[in-house]
Amino acid sequence: MALLAPMRARHAYPHARPGEVIGLLGGSFDPAHEGHANITRAALTRFSLDAVWWLVSPGNPLKTRGPAPMAERIARGRQVMDHPKVTVSDIEVRLGTRYTAQTLAKLQHLYPEARFVWLMGADNLAQFHLWQDWREIMERVPVGILARPGQRISARLSVAARVYRSARIPAAEARRLGRAEAPAWCFINLPMSPESSSAIRARRALQG
Repeated sequence: MALLAPMRARHAYPHARPGEVIGLLGGSFDPAHEGHANITRAALTRFSLDAVWWLVSPGNPLKTRGPAPMAERIARGRQVMDHPKVTVSDIEVRLGTRYTAQTLAKLQHLYPEARFVWLMGADNLAQFHLWQDWREIMERVPVGILARPGQRISARLSVAARVYRSARIPAAEARRLGRAEAPAWCFINLPMSPESSSAIRARRALQG
């Protein structure tokens, strides 16, 4: 039987079966692009995930500029990432959370029998120590890092990588990440699309 969120709002939350390993890819997705899709498809395979949820956030606390409307970003995300194992969700809006650590705490409460893996590009690992309660994130769930162009060296030398050096799982053993106990993280080098949301917005601005 599917594991559901509370009855009053069950339609608003993704489904998760007990024991499933679910990757969580958070961000503003402003807009979603093929780079996000590449990371997601790679994570499903390399980390042996049962599903991936895109958590389209209300806004990134590290960015001063507000994102496009949520409905627009959700629609774009579903267009870019049409996959039976991927759910594009506004669950952070429904949960009322602003920071990743808060989101993870509430998801683990709502889905106590599911296992979550936090996913992010290597560029995020490089600045991960600036995130609110970043150590709590590392201690709560395994973290899967997928390399993006130009960020591999800085990510490996990052504060988070150094602090949690002993918790790193070799890339050759990436498939066991989802079943590992936190703290655990795995860094995978992949050929990634150089596309970025900021580049897409810049092109749109030039086109009027």
